[in-house]
Amino acid sequence: MTNRLSYLEAQQAILEQIAQHQPLPETLNTIAKWVGRMIPDALISIMRFDPESETLSLVPNDYFSTKYVSLMQDQPIGPNIGTCGSAAFHKQLVITEDIHQDSNWEPFLEVADQENLRACWSLPITSGDSELLGTFATYYRTPTRPSEEDIYNIECAANLAALALLRHRDISTHTVLSEWHRALFENHPEAVFTFDLEGIFQSCNPAVERISGYHPDQLTGIHFNDVVAPEHQHVTQFYFDRACAGESYTYEASAIHAEGYHYYVEITNFPVIIEDKIVGVYGVCREITEQKKQNEELKLLKRSIESSPSGFLLADAQSPDLPVVYANPAFTAMTGYQQDEIIGHNCRILQGPNTDPATIKKIRDGIKAHTDVNVVLLNYRKDGQPFWNQLRISPVFDSQGSCSHFTGSLQDITWQKEQEEKINHQTKHDLLTDLPNQGVFVEQLFEQFEHADNDKLVVVLSLNLDGFKPINDDLGLKVGDEVLKTIAKRLNSVVPAEALIARLVGDEFGILWSTCESKSQIMQLADRILESLSQPITVMDNNIQLSTSIGIATNKASIDVPYELMQHADEALQQAKSQGRNTWQWYQDISKNTSKLQSVTLRHDLHHALNEDQLELYYQPQVDAITGHITSVEALVRWDHPTRGFVSPIDFIPLAEQTGLIVPLGRWVLKQACQEIVSFNTNRDQAIPVAVNISSLQFRRDGFLEEVQQALTETGLPPQFLELEITESVLLDGSRQVIELLEDLKKMGVQVALDDFGTGYSSLSYLRDLPTHKVKLDRSFIKDIGNDHRIAAIVQGIITMAHHMDMCVVAEGIETPAQLKDLSRYQCDLLQGFYFARPMPLDTLRSLPKTLPETKEST
Repeated sequence: MTNRLSYLEAQQAILEQIAQHQPLPETLNTIAKWVGRMIPDALISIMRFDPESETLSLVPNDYFSTKYVSLMQDQPIGPNIGTCGSAAFHKQLVITEDIHQDSNWEPFLEVADQENLRACWSLPITSGDSELLGTFATYYRTPTRPSEEDIYNIECAANLAALALLRHRDISTHTVLSEWHRALFENHPEAVFTFDLEGIFQSCNPAVERISGYHPDQLTGIHFNDVVAPEHQHVTQFYFDRACAGESYTYEASAIHAEGYHYYVEITNFPVIIEDKIVGVYGVCREITEQKKQNEELKLLKRSIESSPSGFLLADAQSPDLPVVYANPAFTAMTGYQQDEIIGHNCRILQGPNTDPATIKKIRDGIKAHTDVNVVLLNYRKDGQPFWNQLRISPVFDSQGSCSHFTGSLQDITWQKEQEEKINHQTKHDLLTDLPNQGVFVEQLFEQFEHADNDKLVVVLSLNLDGFKPINDDLGLKVGDEVLKTIAKRLNSVVPAEALIARLVGDEFGILWSTCESKSQIMQLADRILESLSQPITVMDNNIQLSTSIGIATNKASIDVPYELMQHADEALQQAKSQGRNTWQWYQDISKNTSKLQSVTLRHDLHHALNEDQLELYYQPQVDAITGHITSVEALVRWDHPTRGFVSPIDFIPLAEQTGLIVPLGRWVLKQACQEIVSFNTNRDQAIPVAVNISSLQFRRDGFLEEVQQALTETGLPPQFLELEITESVLLDGSRQVIELLEDLKKMGVQVALDDFGTGYSSLSYLRDLPTHKVKLDRSFIKDIGNDHRIAAIVQGIITMAHHMDMCVVAEGIETPAQLKDLSRYQCDLLQGFYFARPMPLDTLRSLPKTLPETKEST
């Protein structure tokens, strides 16, 4: 009986410790000692669970060494982790009769042996809803199995530990919440107070004294209406009663300061509800006296400017983002924004995509400096329509010299601005095409030339329409004007946006481009222009076909004044005209006095060009006359001279032939073409061959056959994808050797075509014996095929003869739909010319479709 009383007394003492909120470690150690008296041989362990890290930590006590207690901190739980880790994981009693026999203890055997532990019984400590709080365990020095009484005692101890842990957590949580509430209450910048349901002050924060002049102790215990102006007491009482009924309200009232004067406050009342019962009312108060005063002044200002014909704004300078506090009716009529859409917002809502940033910066600088600002800027109405605004902003200072507001006066000057811009535009633009005129072109040329450094490329392209005068003479000026408008639109569609296009005079146009990076870009632009302007134009049921000649000059030539750049472009234009028109030409000085010197210099430069990677291959497609498919390409060499720019093949190919440089040049072209066409054919569904022009000097040279074989071997190009184009001149020194060489090429699988057919003087009997598979009609036949019936008969005869000899025919120099139509009617096999595509770099060739749509449509 005595033991039973002692047990109950000890348990009662533990409960009193829990109730009195004694330190948790002391309470848990008391529980451990209590169990230790009931199970004398046991070493008691209480471990707390950390839900964030999901680990257990041993509460220090006198049963275990300091080292063991340290090792048993932050131990993970799991199905196979010791006894306590397993008990916590499974949330049930786990008994280890012999630690040495339990595999779950293998990681801890050394520690257990050092502590002389052989058995462990562990029970999880849980809350009523099975929340894990920790473990309660007993350890033994010898292997031991628990009795039912032992288990009962452990369960009682675990329940007491759970009660202590939960009580400690609840009190800690309550303490934290209380501290949060106290910090908010005492440090809130506005006055905060509590009332009972009768309206008596229960507590006040320190800010109350700053606003009202009363110390919090002076207000505690009195009714709130004791410090409210008599005329507003019914208002405060009404909203207090609504708060007592469970509602929240914010309102304004006049209060009496401790010094006796009245001031305005904004009050918020809301109920305090505990367990669904309203037990009191909170109040939050801020002074708004100055704000009320400002509002009254604004009302007076509003009445004085309500009828102003100009838009008027008033913005609060002391509030963040300068919100508008007033806008007069003229502003709403001008902008489309109603009062509720502008009040409280910054007037930047009038800005849009084309509002000048520099003007905006000027406005912001003036506002920041509190100075007047007078600007004209493009603003936008609510519906998105732009308007020009004459805006004047002025600061408004209060009696202390502080800027309190900004006024804004707005005038819509769109009509005046449009008239100015219209006049200005007309003075700088061509009235017909709306392109910049010659004056603007010259002005920009001078500016670009002046600011161009040594590396910057300034380019002038001079354009003249071929055959425009007969349009005006035969079809009338109205048709001519429409053609010029169409030309202007097409130029705008192909010329880079940053380049300047101008109509200079009549059918002459100029392009000024100062942002290009290479001369290849210039050449590509010229090709695009020629292609675009060569497309038919339909005006008043008239189908008009035009072409264009282009002269190109850059500042890389030796020039002293900008006008020379225009003169050079004009001279290059005349050179393009003299070459048959529908082409472009770089400026070249063709003075007789310097021609010999240039020839010597050009020869020297060409020699270096072969070794310094100045040469590049361009490719021109050959298309099937029926299907439009690209069947092959012809390789054409181009030279980008470092100072002269692009040197025409017309100039350097004859020079190469005269000096013998044509042999190394031809060797380079042959190998480069094979190498690049291998790259081009990679991953293509259908590979195409490349045609390479071979000069008679290179063809007759010893070792030519080996050069061809070496080029094929080194590049990996199959022989059937190489076609060599030779002219009739190779027959002049004896046909037998030529035929033998051609036979050897045929055995290798290399195709041979007879180029410029019909322009030489060799016998047609040679054609019978030559092992060629293709003849190419010279462009001189094609140019006049539609104008000379005799030439048309020759072309038709050559095609018929070639077909009877099992050879196909290529017509080169196709530039018009009419030429295409005639050759298709004569059953020409393949077509080549500017009408389909100009010669282009390899990268551009890659982007071409396999079928050229122009061929199909025209045929």
